[in-house]
Amino acid sequence: MKLLTNGTVVSKDRIPGHGQILRVTLSNQGVLSHDPSSLCLDGLCGLIKRTTDLYEVLAFHLDRVLGLHRSLPVVARKFSSHLLPYKYTDGATRPIVWWAPDIQHLNDSNNDQNSFALGWQQYQDLLRQRCGMKDSGTSLGKAPCLTVLHSEWAKLALFDFLLQVHDRLDRYCCGFQPDPSEPCVQEMLHEKCGNPTELLLVHILIRKTKPSHLVFIDNAGRPLHPDAKLNFRMLEGIDGFPATALTILKSGCLQNLLLQSLYVDEEFWETHGGEKGVQDWVQAIDRRGQILLQYIQERNLTAVEDSTL
Repeated sequence: MKLLTNGTVVSKDRIPGHGQILRVTLSNQGVLSHDPSSLCLDGLCGLIKRTTDLYEVLAFHLDRVLGLHRSLPVVARKFSSHLLPYKYTDGATRPIVWWAPDIQHLNDSNNDQNSFALGWQQYQDLLRQRCGMKDSGTSLGKAPCLTVLHSEWAKLALFDFLLQVHDRLDRYCCGFQPDPSEPCVQEMLHEKCGNPTELLLVHILIRKTKPSHLVFIDNAGRPLHPDAKLNFRMLEGIDGFPATALTILKSGCLQNLLLQSLYVDEEFWETHGGEKGVQDWVQAIDRRGQILLQYIQERNLTAVEDSTL
């Protein structure tokens, strides 16, 4: 976090196929002359994203407050380095996300934002198998299971529901009626909802050093998505949710905990006008949390102890 907040930009490069973001090498010890790619392998790089992605900062703090610990560190920051193009140094606050050096990517250039090629039907089958759990008859890494623990999907579903991140589990917007301006409509993805075999999951990623755990990236969901259009499809097939996260949702303390955590990121806090400026976002997440608790109660779903996650 200190590196992302205070590190000096010592080099930059583009990520193929992702023109809106810039990868930079950072140093807290002045200019380094080493090869940038090797420095990234040492964990000294970050991705500068769009100003519209600042919601990812709130998502990171929500991840930590709920005890999930699956999203990559991200801070809000202004940049002034002469190495960067003007649009990155025009005084606007942008999010910078830590570049995890060991994320596993598919070799397919059209599907490199996944560690696995995973469709909706296969995903639902995985959930029924309860992969890697004591009561599962299927071991991790053996078909139809991947290397990911069953309980990881509950963390992802809870996180994405609270933030209304549709892009991972429902990029086709099959779980709600999208507005005509939604990317899933503009790109004609919504038309595929009638054929489940065509529905693919996106941004399903793991780190090579911990293949049983998911990594959450691109977490800029919809901060003010209306409650009447909440996407419950993202919860489909999940039979239990992490106990710590549910305890916090039930406690009534989520708003205060989230505000206290966000306050640590001074740039984000000031850019959004302090507590008053982020209150609507925080209240929306809290409301979704209460709706999720009602969903869990109505279906008699379980709380899964963190020791098994």
